Amino acid sequence: MTGRANGGSKNESSQGEGSKNEVAAVANPAPVASNPDSLEVSPGFAHEKLEGWVPALASEEEVRQALEKAFDYRGDVTITRKDGSKVEGYIFDRRTGKTLADSAVRLFPKDADTKISVPYADIAALAFTGRDTAAGKSFEAWVRKYWEKKQAGEKNIGIQPEPLT
Repeated sequence: MTGRANGGSKNESSQGEGSKNEVAAVANPAPVASNPDSLEVSPGFAHEKLEGWVPALASEEEVRQALEKAFDYRGDVTITRKDGSKVEGYIFDRRTGKTLADSAVRLFPKDADTKISVPYADIAALAFTGRDTAAGKSFEAWVRKYWEKKQAGEKNIGIQPEPLT
């Protein structure tokens, strides 16, 4: 009994040898790499060095790209509004709309305990003024420092945060 009578597909009885091999390959996939180092190491995200950068905001696309980078930045930025006022702080959210007037960034000002929303259309300039608090703090950097301390004979080595000031 072949075909649909035994639950197979309509064309099962007419499949050639190549199709059977394809089914076997799906049922028995090739083994995954057995090298544990290749399984445990994955490429990290390469962060651009943006500290001190002042992007040109000539076009709508440049404004959107710069504010997207500001959202991913791990330090404070300074926004100069078109009215001349400035606000420095950490961007924690952005809302993108169809136009610059419909889009806004939200930030925690450096000198206040409030949240501020600034429409993209009100932004005249942007500067990455704060220190990138995560720069140079990759896992690889920590492991290198760990082994340097261990070779120097230190005991009870651990991850110690540095002050953010």
